[in-house]
Amino acid sequence: MRYYHERLPDEHARVVRFNHQYAARSARPGRTLDIGAGLGEHLRYEDLDAQEYHAVELREDMAQAIRRDFPSVVTVVADCQQRLPYEDGTFDRAVAVHVLEHLPDLPAALGEIRRLLRPDGVLSVVIPCEGGLGYSLGRRLTTQRAFERRYNTSYKWHIESDHVNQARESSMSSTFISTSRTRPTSPPMCR
Repeated sequence: MRYYHERLPDEHARVVRFNHQYAARSARPGRTLDIGAGLGEHLRYEDLDAQEYHAVELREDMAQAIRRDFPSVVTVVADCQQRLPYEDGTFDRAVAVHVLEHLPDLPAALGEIRRLLRPDGVLSVVIPCEGGLGYSLGRRLTTQRAFERRYNTSYKWHIESDHVNQARESSMSSTFISTSRTRPTSPPMCR
């Protein structure tokens, strides 16, 4: 996993930049919670001086990289599908960039995000548009090709086991949170 977090920003800079800039458009003063923060890739697109930023990451080694590179960010090692160590309504905004598609218990994660957001909080989500022609073609020419060269095996089994939620499931589950607590912010190509 770390391999792709380190390589994607360089190899697919335009797509990565679009994804992070899109999510950063929802920035506002106050407290932000970054779900599944990885190595802190999204933090490079945020104004950390204008908000109190918290990052949740499942893997300790990746959380350490965030602590090293972004010392002002409060970094917690935890599973976002479980109760996180914050009080109800702690955050003004939550960000999940390419995270929801990986979660086996998506309803639990969205329920936890809902609990943590203030009533007028914003959830900004970026997810791959699985199954779409453009996305499938783009993946075939980029990530799939690199994966199959590196590991000498089919990419299909990997993506089917890694992306357990597709855009449809993620957006339907997001409706659960957005109808009563947040404003939906989805890219036009996934609407």
